[in-house]
Amino acid sequence: MKNTIILFFLFLSLLVKAQIPVLENYNPIWKTQSNNASESMPLGGGDVGLNVWVEKGDLYFYFSRSGTFDEHNTLLKLGRVKVSLMPNPFKDNESFYQELVLKDGYILIAQNNTKIKLWVDVFKPVIHLDLESKNPLKMTASYESWRHKNRDSRGKANNANSYKWAPQGEIITYKDSIAFENNGVQFYHKNREQTVFDVAVKQQKMESVKDQMLNPLANLTFGGFMTGDNLKPDGTYLGSYQNTDFKGFSLSSVKASKKQSLQIHLYTNQNDSNSWNTDLKNQISNYKIKGEQAGKNTIKWWNNFWNRSFIYTQKSNSTAKDSVYQIGQNYQLFRYMLGCNAYGKYPTKFNGGLFTVDPVFTNPDLNFTPDFRNWGGGTMTAQNQRLVYFPMVKSGDFDMMKSQLDYYLSLQKTAELRSQVYWKHGGASFTEQLENFGLPNPAEYEWKRPADYDPGMEYNAWLEYEWDTVFEFCQMMLQQKEYANEDIRKYNPFIISCLRFFDEHYQYLAKQRGRKALDANGHLILFPGSGAETYKMANNANSTISALQVITKQLLNLSEKELSKEEQDYLKGFQTRIPPLNFGTFDGHKTLAVAKTWERVNNSEVPQLYSVFPWGIYGIGKPDLETALNTWKYDTDAIKFRSHVGWKQDNIFAARLGLTNEAAKYNLLKMANSDRRFPAFWGPGFDWVPDHNWGGSGMIGMQEMLLQEADGQLYLFAAWPKDWNVHFKLHASQNTTIEAELQNGIVKIIKVMPEERRKNIVNLLEVPAAEKTNLN
Repeated sequence: MKNTIILFFLFLSLLVKAQIPVLENYNPIWKTQSNNASESMPLGGGDVGLNVWVEKGDLYFYFSRSGTFDEHNTLLKLGRVKVSLMPNPFKDNESFYQELVLKDGYILIAQNNTKIKLWVDVFKPVIHLDLESKNPLKMTASYESWRHKNRDSRGKANNANSYKWAPQGEIITYKDSIAFENNGVQFYHKNREQTVFDVAVKQQKMESVKDQMLNPLANLTFGGFMTGDNLKPDGTYLGSYQNTDFKGFSLSSVKASKKQSLQIHLYTNQNDSNSWNTDLKNQISNYKIKGEQAGKNTIKWWNNFWNRSFIYTQKSNSTAKDSVYQIGQNYQLFRYMLGCNAYGKYPTKFNGGLFTVDPVFTNPDLNFTPDFRNWGGGTMTAQNQRLVYFPMVKSGDFDMMKSQLDYYLSLQKTAELRSQVYWKHGGASFTEQLENFGLPNPAEYEWKRPADYDPGMEYNAWLEYEWDTVFEFCQMMLQQKEYANEDIRKYNPFIISCLRFFDEHYQYLAKQRGRKALDANGHLILFPGSGAETYKMANNANSTISALQVITKQLLNLSEKELSKEEQDYLKGFQTRIPPLNFGTFDGHKTLAVAKTWERVNNSEVPQLYSVFPWGIYGIGKPDLETALNTWKYDTDAIKFRSHVGWKQDNIFAARLGLTNEAAKYNLLKMANSDRRFPAFWGPGFDWVPDHNWGGSGMIGMQEMLLQEADGQLYLFAAWPKDWNVHFKLHASQNTTIEAELQNGIVKIIKVMPEERRKNIVNLLEVPAAEKTNLN
């Protein structure tokens, strides 16, 4: 009997070891308070983000919202809140508890019979703090602002705005309006009519069409109102946090209570009148859903969010929170951060999203206000932004992609005006560094330009002739149809306009050089061009050719209802003018070339493998995989530039090529815990903290290790080690979802929707690695 019991418990322990984590296992839990804002925890919903931490017995949080751009295009934070309790239950670390409850989207802080729940309404821009305590407490909630006065912006501080290293005169971050009102604190920033938009339009000689261009900055007003049922104004104070002075506006409890709450209502509009205050009051009065119901709606949204996609990981026969466990946790944590700006007017920014804090915690030499982030606020860098949004395709977060895709759509008119004003031809001309009003960044456009230099060109060694990055967003637009069967007709004219620019502009450039617009084979001559920011003055760059080929082919796959006869005829004609890809050799092995020729190398990207990702011309189940593998193995630049840091995508290339060992290596490095307390606050990499293109590229890499497609086939575990347990649910084309599990070497296909696509599944764990190149 004794031996039977021992064997029974041994069997139970083996079952426990074999378990794959569930979402709740990944909740970050802290048992000590934080030292400062760098040890904060992210929270958010809808389009609002908070950094939450408890420091020296007081609760703090920064809060941000999508689209809060000032006159100079700095993405301003909305402020910081400090919450103090008397008597203080958080006076020491004993029994302290802070947890991010991913499933329901809130943060719980508890100690000494006191609980604080912080959450953000997904459907309305309202921040909630709910306090419960065994004993009555007095609460003081203070709104703290460093923009209580005008602040000069000098030197590197301007890297946070659109002037960067080339400010034109004195740059001032203008003070906000902050005051007690109706037992609360009202705060807002109203932009002047004249902004960096006006400066850039004049600089770039677009004044003749200025009234036709989108201006998102003039008279933009944003802010909010902090209030609570048991709170009243309790004076102001001055202070300093991380060498930045601020002014605090306190609200304190009318009487000590066991239950207390705080709400911050946020509002943004762009109006010539002074309607902001009235509109905010109307929004507050219309917020009629009781907190309980709003909370339930928000929890339901987060529950559905987690149910539509996930990746949970664990080494076989292990319960250790090791490197394989961590990549699953960090995948979920970063996806959560993306979900906090699900419905923002503007896309999640690659250089920190909604979760930046005081810059001294990233670089002690940058002793600026919490508004600072490197690489600008309203500047959207395409090669970085794409990595934030591509993972949303396989995670099924199509509703979250609209912010990024509609952002481009809103700028189509401006991009077409550029082509008309500068070159007198059609098509939408988008640049790599793109301001939120559709023009190139003024500093990178450059102020000190030769008088006869083409006014449509950036005078910049990294960015010149880099126009093709818009196509990756065209690809995402097309994937809305391919993956979710959405009606994308509103995007089709945009995509065609982007193609038309290349067609007409490169014929225009050819005619500037000689008599013929096309080469001897009737193809466009894509010179000068660019292979990402790296290979400059390129002739027929493969990254551009791949984009043109794939986007045109996918458009022509649309039905007659979606494309007019005229559009189809144009695209078919354009398709004949796209040049073929270029090839080279390394050590006698055929490889994908960067271009026909190029003149210099500026950066460390690997566009010779863009035909693998994002364009998918080469990969598992597709022709001539060996050439792409040779490029990975033998191209000396591809080897020299290899890394996991920041926007590097070697983890994705390796996965797409079916290189299991290499994919495992680079995804473990990419998705390892960050150096900060919150494990998904990576960076700065090449950009800032938290580095969102670091996390996005990590998500893509893990997805590609698990699921790839070619010619209707669904390849599972394309580059996934057999000794890594995983439970995942991912999305595929034809409105398909696949939920599967690999546990201790055994694969279980749990659910396929629609069921008829089950027959298309190929389990690559059953295919020898040597045979993967022959799958096509």
